[in-house]
Amino acid sequence: MSKKVAVVGAGVSGLASVKCCLDEGLEPTCFERSDDIGGVWRFTDVVEEGRASLYKSLISNTSKEMSGFSDFPYPEDFPVFLHNSKVLEYLRMYVKHFDLQKHIQFKTTVISIRKCPDFPTTGQWEVVVETNGKQECAIFDAVMVCIGYLTDPSLPLSSFSGIDKFKGQCFHSREYKTPEVFRDKRVLVLGMGNSGVDIAVEATQTAKKVMISTGRGAWVLSRVFDHGYPWDMVFLTRFMNVVRNSLPGRITTWLIASRVNQWFNHANYGMAPKDRAMLREPVINDDLPVCILTGKISIRPSVREFEENSVTFADTPGAEQVDVVVLGTGYKASLPFLDESIVTVENNYAPLYKYIFPPQLEKPTLAVIGFLRPFGAVMPVVEMQARWATRVFKGLCKLPPADVMVKEAHEKKKNPVKWFGFSFDEPLKTDCLVYVDELASAIGVKPSVPAVLLKDPELGMKIFFGPCSSYQFRLFGPGKWDGARSAIMSQWEKIIKPTRTRIVDESSGFLAFLLKMLAIFAVFLGIFLHFM
Repeated sequence: MSKKVAVVGAGVSGLASVKCCLDEGLEPTCFERSDDIGGVWRFTDVVEEGRASLYKSLISNTSKEMSGFSDFPYPEDFPVFLHNSKVLEYLRMYVKHFDLQKHIQFKTTVISIRKCPDFPTTGQWEVVVETNGKQECAIFDAVMVCIGYLTDPSLPLSSFSGIDKFKGQCFHSREYKTPEVFRDKRVLVLGMGNSGVDIAVEATQTAKKVMISTGRGAWVLSRVFDHGYPWDMVFLTRFMNVVRNSLPGRITTWLIASRVNQWFNHANYGMAPKDRAMLREPVINDDLPVCILTGKISIRPSVREFEENSVTFADTPGAEQVDVVVLGTGYKASLPFLDESIVTVENNYAPLYKYIFPPQLEKPTLAVIGFLRPFGAVMPVVEMQARWATRVFKGLCKLPPADVMVKEAHEKKKNPVKWFGFSFDEPLKTDCLVYVDELASAIGVKPSVPAVLLKDPELGMKIFFGPCSSYQFRLFGPGKWDGARSAIMSQWEKIIKPTRTRIVDESSGFLAFLLKMLAIFAVFLGIFLHFM
């Protein structure tokens, strides 16, 4: 008899979890409080309680080849970076292809998740759900919590002096939908995260004036990177990760600063991060520098004080008139239906082993999926979490002793500065390549680059020097997919196809040939030096 698994939420994490349950012969039931799939990727004109909310124009920050599920590539004709409606279309295709919808119960809210009285023996859970005002309780052998962290906005109003006196409009970025709300207004965005910058840039279409206030600053990347390729396909490779994680942290951050400043000097634009030892999530925006150059947006320091219709900034004389304030202040991580004896969230961090398992449970039958912020695409990360968790449920993968898991979870909470590689400014953030490799190794699906190079040199070169796309984790081991090699070998062509809508003849001369030979030589030299 197969184990019954409750999956909470039908967004990206929930859909991946349902599919992974089916792959392992488990019996999933997914509870979704709204009437449709998609989670954060489904746009609605109004903000729905308990659901992530997005603005109408939102476009993905990661490219389609790096963002898709590992055994279900995006269609070739989809754009490289995707409007939210295209991501939702892809998720609908995923649900249809793997026949997931019959396992989802819509308009069903999870009220509570509690251990059964005999939990130490059975590991079972009592799940109370509500549908049309009626509550029901069911017993499950395991639970996967897939609600993310983008539903409860952080509103640190007390940190902004005088904001209670402000007479203008003030709302969190979660409530923003279209730029019409800024028509002929003077707008101030507090915070320099991705959503805040997107909203500020879009506000320039209708607003009289736009300002961004930031105390910490941020690095800004363009989606369009070297030679016009997507930033993540160039930046997130195994070779680049070996280089980054082999160097002292300060050198790594210096190299990143040098690279991002090639686009524009961040100090000249008032955006250079205050603390460069810790890596903040970079802002992905193609238009911000142009908006600053053309005077449509100005970057300001931290707010000193609000007045009824104006604001003053730190170390800046005079006041600026303001009509609308947008709080780009992020979200509070929470797991509202779980008792604190199971998981306690403090300062936006839950002490979970590998961001997934509560380490002190007698039985590892509860997994939290998607409760982290990877430096890279989310879909491949949550899919790997779900693959590992479902195999743990089946007993095919073993967890270490509780004291080992507790120690590791609490070390992340301390957020120590690393001597080598990236150090992130928040414990929920992680290097997606290193993290996914850890889980893949536990499952037995991480590719061995030397072994692949010996058996299939062309594929090995793509794996090591090319984009670290999720297809790599379907080449071998449990869940092997026959289309993985082809997907890896054709990923650059699939990126070019939707952009190359006008065929251009490329002349090839001796110089082009010479450059190609030098590039091949550099590749082999890199491999030789790495595996010496």
